[in-house]
Amino acid sequence: MEKYLNKGIKAVITEFPAIGAILDGYNIGCTLCGVGTCLLKDIVQVHNLSPEDEHSLMARISSVIYPDREVEMSFTPSVNAAPKPRSITYSPPMQGLVDEHTVIKRVLAMIPVIIETLDVSRYDDRRLVLDTVDFIRSYADKYHHAKEEEILFKEFDPNLEMVKVFNEDHMIGRGHVKAILEGLEKNDNQSVKEHLIGYRELLTGHIKREDEVLYPWMDRNLSITQVGSLSAMFTDVDRQFMDVREKQEAFVNRLEETNKFEEVR
Repeated sequence: MEKYLNKGIKAVITEFPAIGAILDGYNIGCTLCGVGTCLLKDIVQVHNLSPEDEHSLMARISSVIYPDREVEMSFTPSVNAAPKPRSITYSPPMQGLVDEHTVIKRVLAMIPVIIETLDVSRYDDRRLVLDTVDFIRSYADKYHHAKEEEILFKEFDPNLEMVKVFNEDHMIGRGHVKAILEGLEKNDNQSVKEHLIGYRELLTGHIKREDEVLYPWMDRNLSITQVGSLSAMFTDVDRQFMDVREKQEAFVNRLEETNKFEEVR
């Protein structure tokens, strides 16, 4: 069993598809993750299951891997694990990141509206796509993702698979943005649409996993001193990006107020 606990979750699910359904039953959505390099043992521990649920989950996984025999558990449930709360309470710096997610999700929600009648040969449609890309690059990436990559994630081991997964998501998102701009240059309407949707699907799952899994796990492993330090550093970044935040939040408001591209600006 030890070799599977130290194996990437996607590889485990590929070998034993039934394990994906088991994890889904515990609200551990590894089947939707686009990377899946987290180790099985990490996947279990970071979700803060109760000791009973951890034991039950591992017993079910073991029965799939070794259906013909009973396996002695080599996995020790987390001693500080507690039942999952009905609602998550975040530390102040983490709550700030969650609030920024709310702004980003508002734009993600509008992408299907943007592409519904999109024609990149029209000036107004091109302008709207460029404004959306500007939001992604300046607010979602340079402001929000940079707080994660340059500050928050550096409080943890850079070799931690879970941190690598979320950094990889950021890189894939930047690839979608690059492809959107390339599509505009080529007047490739279909490519622009596909990569806008690709970005939306990626970030939707990414944000959900951060809000429900990564941030709570990090909060449980940060000291009071670290939380205070993060709050101070995040406040400095907020000041530096005040103009960007105001500009992009105003863009989101305009975007939601109308479905007519020519009125968005």
